Amino acid sequence: MKKFLTLLSLPALITGFIACNRSSRHEPGFANDLAFLQKYDSVIVLTTGGSRVVVSPKYQGKVFTSTADGKQSFGWINYKAFDAPPDAHMNAYGGENRLWLGPEGNRYSLFFKKGKQQVFENWQTPAPFDHEPWELLEASPSSVRLLKRMHMTSYNGTDLQLTVTRNITVLDRAAIGGLLGIQIGGQIAAVAYRTENGIVNTGVAAWDSASGAPCLWVLDMFQPSDQVTIAVPYNQRVPQAVTPDYFGAIPASRLRTDSGVLYFRADGKQRGKLGISPAAAGRIAGSYDALNGVLTLVVFDLDPEAAYLNQQWGLTKPALRGDAVNAYNDGPLTDGGQL
Repeated sequence: MKKFLTLLSLPALITGFIACNRSSRHEPGFANDLAFLQKYDSVIVLTTGGSRVVVSPKYQGKVFTSTADGKQSFGWINYKAFDAPPDAHMNAYGGENRLWLGPEGNRYSLFFKKGKQQVFENWQTPAPFDHEPWELLEASPSSVRLLKRMHMTSYNGTDLQLTVTRNITVLDRAAIGGLLGIQIGGQIAAVAYRTENGIVNTGVAAWDSASGAPCLWVLDMFQPSDQVTIAVPYNQRVPQAVTPDYFGAIPASRLRTDSGVLYFRADGKQRGKLGISPAAAGRIAGSYDALNGVLTLVVFDLDPEAAYLNQQWGLTKPALRGDAVNAYNDGPLTDGGQL
């Protein structure tokens, strides 16, 4: 079996793995995914060696997918969403790496209107990073720069005017090895890219604990299999290090801890989400697909002393005490539907 390494370097505030249900997949493979995307957007394909990284300015600066050998496609793409009517909650196009803004919940939330109960019926992803196109500033064979000006109102009524920037660069094998401190064997096919994401307050008022402030939120959506396991290292000595119940308790058959690593099944069949606090999180997380021989690593910036916004729905928990790293496995909602 050919072995693969996918690597993402994410200078961002909050990052998360997502394993999504593959029911929307058409014929698998990078060529098919690229041809499909090219019907809807003039996507940009970043290249180095045999690596390819597909970026879409029209679809919110997403990295839709990547490949290490031109054959296997690593990102999850929701084919059905592209021709579907607009969704009131979220237009789930998919994407191996996408940038959202948070928080999703608490009194600073960007996803709920003021006074509305924070439940799914009232949840709505803001248009600037749900379905509006982003501006392409510059593109080369190996990198792109994108920008989006946004105007939103938070749950507590704060008027937010801001500019978000996003730079994406494909990395060659030497850069991958340098980042990880390893040598990549010749039998390993590898692809890697770095995203650098920034946010600037362009309004007249400063952001503080009274007004609230948005945070950068990077999400990575990968294809599941029955043999995918997410691994998230963390410091067990930190009190309340893990939030294991964003969407209810995760069954013990799907989540276990061993020697300071959380192992989480990512088969796309049962919805569950966990988080690691900034004081306990490491600067790397990963997953391994034993069925397809794919190792995925995410490396990210982390400040253990910083305040990370709480993403959980509701108003009872401290808004400025949230998790820095998340892992999510998709699955049916309680009513049988799916995001």
